Amino acid sequence: MKRDIATYVSECLACAKVKAEHQRPSGLLQQPEIPEWKWESITMDFITKLPRTRNGHDAIWVVVDRLTKSAHFLAIREDYSTEKLARLYTDEIVVRHGVPVSIISDRDARFTSRLWQTFQKALGTRLDMSTTYHPQTDGQSKRIIQTLEDMLRACVIDFGGSWDVHLPLAEFSYNNSYHTSIRCAPFEALYGRKCRSPVLWAEIREGSLIGPELVQETTDKVVVIKEKLQAARDRQKSYADSGHKMTEYEVGENVLLKVSP
Repeated sequence: MKRDIATYVSECLACAKVKAEHQRPSGLLQQPEIPEWKWESITMDFITKLPRTRNGHDAIWVVVDRLTKSAHFLAIREDYSTEKLARLYTDEIVVRHGVPVSIISDRDARFTSRLWQTFQKALGTRLDMSTTYHPQTDGQSKRIIQTLEDMLRACVIDFGGSWDVHLPLAEFSYNNSYHTSIRCAPFEALYGRKCRSPVLWAEIREGSLIGPELVQETTDKVVVIKEKLQAARDRQKSYADSGHKMTEYEVGENVLLKVSP
């Protein structure tokens, strides 16, 4: 019924001529630049209000690399202080990937706090925060959060137990799932080869993991990934600028096709 009413009203000639527009015309979509290298620019967001587990966790910190789409899912408590989050960030992100150039996030109170801003300034990281008028800024994190929630829900239903027990499995599955925007899995984009697992033991041999060919192949993959990301961004920008309503699978430069079991 709502769809029929909307169609009827949109075709009303009197409404089209008389009805005044009360919103400012939106400008063209301004997108952040594509990162030059892996884990130089990241996005982060929180999933909150989750059922509290036996370990006391009730939230997830999602940190995503904008270039390779690889992600880390960190189980936390919603009442963690900014100081504890800063220590966790250092232990889980900086130790593994180094200090990023920029961080894209929403205006969560923990990200706008003076301690967090001072901490990132000391590291030399630029904070880019989204606004209400530009929700596409951190749309990538929002899309991955939707995927993560679906994966955890399926794991809990099939295997039972608390969601934080299955969080490492969800992270592994996500990082080894094919993404159309980069035309490969995040793990392969990050390390230059497919993940060695029982599913791929026949394909991944020791001889293919060593030698100068791996370095050259990794560099070539980064170039190809940046080209694929640019194509995905151009498509997203054309949709936004033309007023097309993007679906959840088109938001955030990240289109997830398949999740590995």
